[in-house]
Amino acid sequence: MTSRPAPSRRAHRARKIILIGLMLGVAAVFAAVALLLWTSSKVERQEVANLDPTDGQRNILIVGTDSRENLPDDFEGNFGKFSGARTDVIMLVHFIPGERAQILSLPRDLKVEIPGHETNRINAAFALGGPDLLVETVRRNLDLEINNYVEIDFAGFAAIVDEIGGVELTFDRPARDKKSGLDVERGTQLLLGPQALAYARSRSYEEFRNGEWKGVGNNDIHRTRRQQEVLLALFDQATSRSNALDLPGFATTVAERITTDETLTVGVMVELGRAVLSLKSEDLEAMTLPVKIVNEERSYVVPVEPQATDVLAAFKAGEPFPG
Repeated sequence: MTSRPAPSRRAHRARKIILIGLMLGVAAVFAAVALLLWTSSKVERQEVANLDPTDGQRNILIVGTDSRENLPDDFEGNFGKFSGARTDVIMLVHFIPGERAQILSLPRDLKVEIPGHETNRINAAFALGGPDLLVETVRRNLDLEINNYVEIDFAGFAAIVDEIGGVELTFDRPARDKKSGLDVERGTQLLLGPQALAYARSRSYEEFRNGEWKGVGNNDIHRTRRQQEVLLALFDQATSRSNALDLPGFATTVAERITTDETLTVGVMVELGRAVLSLKSEDLEAMTLPVKIVNEERSYVVPVEPQATDVLAAFKAGEPFPG
């Protein structure tokens, strides 16, 4: 009987390398799953009524509240002291798997019919009935499905911006807002959490023109555009290949700062994470619902037709925004 030749040292080494590689691969998978589960456990969840089941495409209602509950001491001078929470930002994000994502901003002064209440601004729905009533108000007035709900407050937004290393925005002129605390020079500026927040929620925006400060773009329409600018800059910074992102730290910061509905499970979070990481900035569309200002018994913004209907139809169908 012929004996087999003894394995060479090179063969032993190759097997050892393959074995180590497999072990490292398994360890990496377990580490990723453990990180995901641990991060998911940090997310605050609440039951939200009136949500729709998803059929593949997903609409997420993202709400930024003006809660001062967790605001650091150095923010207080700029944002005042008010109890409770109102919706300072209302955005719908529509994910088309493998293709793109769309962001539709709803001005907080949008005139709507609030179920069980009278005509009011859309941000009053949250104050009157929390997420349940806000979701139902958006669904009924805009005829859109809402699959998930995400909420973040002032402090949470600023913490996420800081975790990513700030966002870069370019200003044509020096700008300020004495109420929100915004104070920037001309040119491309790196805004950390407090300044990014001050820009996003500025309602008394001024630019230095011809030797004096002049108020510009202080209505609800311009404000939503500034919010989109910050969000798109945040996306670019988070997905930039040159950005040395501390993924565990970033994931933990986001998880600790948001509140979601109970159906936003670990599996859904994985799905959304993959969808976001596969996108480029050109795959992200942002639009504010076309509106105009009207003064009735109070100041509102109302949809401009037929543009508003066209935008909503495109958003619903997952097609590019018109114009």
